[in-house]
Amino acid sequence: MTDKSKYVTTGQIAKRTGLTLRTLRYYDQIGLLSPSQNEDASRRLYANRI
Repeated sequence: MTDKSKYVTTGQIAKRTGLTLRTLRYYDQIGLLSPSQNEDASRRLYANRI
């Protein structure tokens, strides 16, 4: 289990930035945005640096 206050999900990034989930997944696919950690097969966690 991870310390959730250190990470944000794709959905949280979408809300903060106004980008769609599809766009964020595309960025991940092309290597522009990479998760810091994968909690499980479907949930990506990114470092919370805001």
